[in-house]
Amino acid sequence: MFSLCVYCGSRPGRDPRHAEAARRLGTLIGERGFRLVYGGGHAGLMGAVADATLAAGGQVLGIIPRRLVSRELGHRGIQELRVVDTMHDRKRQMAEAADAFVALPGGLGTLEELFEAWTWQQLGYHARPIGLLDSAGYYAPLRALLAHTTEAGFVDAAQVARLRIDDDPASLLDRLHAEAGENAAGRADFTVI
Repeated sequence: MFSLCVYCGSRPGRDPRHAEAARRLGTLIGERGFRLVYGGGHAGLMGAVADATLAAGGQVLGIIPRRLVSRELGHRGIQELRVVDTMHDRKRQMAEAADAFVALPGGLGTLEELFEAWTWQQLGYHARPIGLLDSAGYYAPLRALLAHTTEAGFVDAAQVARLRIDDDPASLLDRLHAEAGENAAGRADFTVI
């Protein structure tokens, strides 16, 4: 079963289009018989993507640190909610369970998780595809920053090009699923630093 790790906000944000995109992605995950792997929360975009996946008949694995169960409202309605000791445990288990990664809009945690998975890819710890669901142009400033890092000589253009960016959940999911199939060995050889 294809498993997609989704990083996203524990808040809904001010623009309702972000929650719409999260629900659409979750619906597609469920309709296609895929599994959602995410941070285990019931609030914000995390709750929206999980609830939509469940409503469409999909499988959901949530992984949440004990300390955040009450803060992020650990989702008790999913098939599997793992409560772990640390954020490091959470991120490791999410990564190990995933065939591909995607970041929806979110805050510091979302950005940190995205960059960590992307750094692991750059360093050769995995070959799994990574995407950005750029709903309502949320990631336009980040895209500009990435172009700047390339122009300044700190990030190779080829590495930036490996990040799959789309504003359409279906198109992005198609690309990530296809690339994960091409890079199936990337799942078996994942090792965390």
